[in-house]
Amino acid sequence: MDEAYSLLLAAAILGFFVLRYWRAHQRQLAAAKISAERGAMFSDGPKAQHPQIQADGCIGCGACITVCPEGDVLGLVNGKAAIINGHKCIGHGLCAEECPVGAITMVLAKASASADVPRLSEEYETSVPNLFIAGELGGLALIKNAVNQGVACVDAVQQRITHLRAVGAAADEEIYDVIVVGAGPAGISASLRAAELKLSALTLERESLGGTVAKYPRQKLVMTSPVEFPLYGRFRQLQLSKEDLLAFWSTVMKRADLNIHIDEGVSAVQKEADGLFRVISSKAEYRSHSVILAIGRAGTPRKLGVPGEELPHVLYRLIEADHYTGKNILIVGGGDSAVEAAMGLAHQPGNRVTLCYRGERFSRLKERNAKRMEEHIQSEKIAVLYKSQPVEFTLSSVLIDKEGSRIEIANDFVWIFAGGTSPSEFLKSMGIAFGATDLSEMPVMA
Repeated sequence: MDEAYSLLLAAAILGFFVLRYWRAHQRQLAAAKISAERGAMFSDGPKAQHPQIQADGCIGCGACITVCPEGDVLGLVNGKAAIINGHKCIGHGLCAEECPVGAITMVLAKASASADVPRLSEEYETSVPNLFIAGELGGLALIKNAVNQGVACVDAVQQRITHLRAVGAAADEEIYDVIVVGAGPAGISASLRAAELKLSALTLERESLGGTVAKYPRQKLVMTSPVEFPLYGRFRQLQLSKEDLLAFWSTVMKRADLNIHIDEGVSAVQKEADGLFRVISSKAEYRSHSVILAIGRAGTPRKLGVPGEELPHVLYRLIEADHYTGKNILIVGGGDSAVEAAMGLAHQPGNRVTLCYRGERFSRLKERNAKRMEEHIQSEKIAVLYKSQPVEFTLSSVLIDKEGSRIEIANDFVWIFAGGTSPSEFLKSMGIAFGATDLSEMPVMA
């Protein structure tokens, strides 16, 4: 009798844990599907370096999920690993390293996105001789890649300058060896390398030091291996705060051998008949033997020109919606980017999201966005003010003109999606050719 009771008790305990595991698995599967649906609001998927999963080879162990520093990029769907938040992936590659069966490989953009990526040589040179690209504009994310590419570009420039001097070309103080456009990770790395090699260099940055990193809301920037900056050596930590990097770059700015101009955007880069470049900025014109573009992929946003737009909580790019909770948020715009940002922020706990649009109705949305936006409006997750536009931003509120009447609403953050100049347009104006091949077949930087 005791033996039968023990077996029954053991079976009950086993059944309890099996049921508990099954329920947890179902919750995990449901959460993954919800995350995938939310992730689809932001984009059609990753546009740069990202994992490619071979479903037939995946054994569903979940190792790739737990190792990802960015959180819920991957999830288990029907027992297989899948990308559920592709917009968050920045290509660390740890998932591929951790997969025990080799079912994950790191690739660049999908073939359909190849038209958005410039065609580069192994030295990161574009189709225009002596015009280089470093950083995410070339299709690879990660601070490590940007830093390494910035160095590689300057090394290529130095070889060519050395050749010019060897064949008798005289140095000209009015002509720079290299002009670096952008002062993010790639641009700063290139600037430091140019100083290390004693090249005459100028770096131009249209906003503030740090580029895209300066706009990250996240507390930590995660790296998969130490990053080495010229003249300074290695950052050995694998986790740095945004503030740590910006403090380092502020120290860099104090170097006497660097020539970095902030708040000086570049409007044009022209290759002249003599082979030199004319770089036209918002403040002056410069000439150089070579140019390195380290400007990122965000492009130049169009501003509204209203008082208070320069305040730090007025933004033009949403990087991570889940970093904003319990806030009064205003979205300005009526296109897909605006409504996708509004829906993403409306899903975060405690947010009160208002969308301000000058049109009478949404007329140019993707079908899926139009349907989801209507659902968000009906459920009162998002308030929409049609035929309206902001006229002033303050630290705690926004003044809005709606058909001649002024409305003031409480506000913590503003995102403006009023269009702008894409980096692709800027690059094409220089004659740079874009990729015509399937980037998923290209090797990625280790």
